[in-house]
Parts: sequence; C-alpha cells; structure tokens
Amino acid sequence: MRGEPSCPKCGGRVRAPGLFADSWQCDAHGTVHPVQPVVPPSVEALGVVVHRTKVPVWMPWPLPVGWLFTGVASAGDDRSGGRASAVACTGPGPLGGMGELILVAEELGVGLGARYAGIDGPDPGPYMNVEKPAQAKVLAAGRPTPLWLVSGTPEDRAVFAGEALGLWLWAVVWPEQSGLLMYDELVLTDLRDAGAELELVPCGALSPRLLEP
Repeated sequence: MRGEPSCPKCGGRVRAPGLFADSWQCDAHGTVHPVQPVVPPSVEALGVVVHRTKVPVWMPWPLPVGWLFTGVASAGDDRSGGRASAVACTGPGPLGGMGELILVAEELGVGLGARYAGIDGPDPGPYMNVEKPAQAKVLAAGRPTPLWLVSGTPEDRAVFAGEALGLWLWAVVWPEQSGLLMYDELVLTDLRDAGAELELVPCGALSPRLLEP
C-alpha cells in the first residue's frame, strides 16, 4: 500500500481518473475510493488525514496505558475528500503480549474495514446478528455505541462493528484474545474534534497490519 494509491478492498493497483473514467478504477472491483500511501506515524501524518477527511478519525483517547498511535490510512482523494479512515494503535494486550487495534470509520460500500477484518465486504451487515444484544459497547464522540461481533473472520483476530455518527465503525483487534479490550467500554474521540490535543498523541513504529492486514 506504500508509494501509490491502492484499492481499499483488495490492496491492488488502481487507475487514476482519465479520459475514459472520472473516478479511480480497480480491475477487480470497478470504481473505488483509493487508499492513499501509508506514511510513518506522526502528528503531522495524522493532521493531514484529519484535515482532508469527511468521516470520523476514531482513536481511543486517552489511549490505554502503554499504548501508542502506530499509523493512519485513509481512502478517498483530494477531490472527494476522505471517505474512510483507519487508525492503528499498539500496546500491551489484556492477557499479556502485544495487542494491536485498528479502528475504521467509513461510508457504505468503501470496503476498507472488511479488508482489515479479513472478510468479503464491503460492509459488515451480513456478518452481524443485530437481533442479539451487542457484545461490546464503546463511547464514541460521547455517545454509547453498541458493537457486534463480526462472524466469519480469520482466527487470528477479533472483529466488532456497529454504527457511529451514521457511518460504519469497525474495531479489528489482534490477537483474537486481545478482543477483551473491547469489553472495557473504550472511549473513542473523533480526532477532528481534538484540536490542540492532537499534538499530545504518542507515536510508535508503523503497524505492519495497516499495510498487510
């Protein structure tokens, strides 16, 4: 995903708008919102995504003890603005070892969350049983937000999804047992509202999960 825009659904190459199409095109998935090249985590990189996005940029804030911001990705271009955002955080897992969390906010049909979840997308609806009580709950922009376990995902991760501010919210956690993190009622802040606090985000090394989920 580094170096040039790519397809949010498969990570493949995309063609820029040109004479024959006014949108980005993937050979396998047709019209897509391209994922921009991922750059090393920094407050500046976060600021670029926050400035351009039309969707929330969710981060647990304050971060759990010992956790760091480890990268950000976005889908969209300068003309349409960001239509999906993915924020990675890494830190001590609840049962020991290292845990990784990617939070995705996206419009319907973008498909970035499904790619990190490891399922055929583009949206989580068919993989969620909303007839049952939600398995987790977060506070997103001050609102209690239920998240349901997403079925059919690879065994190495736990995936939760729901709706926040009228858009999909995905939480993808590695390894699977670190999904316990989601039962602690995480407080998520939309970094568009963070203001000067953005300068205080502690940065770690780039999460490889953002590049190859």
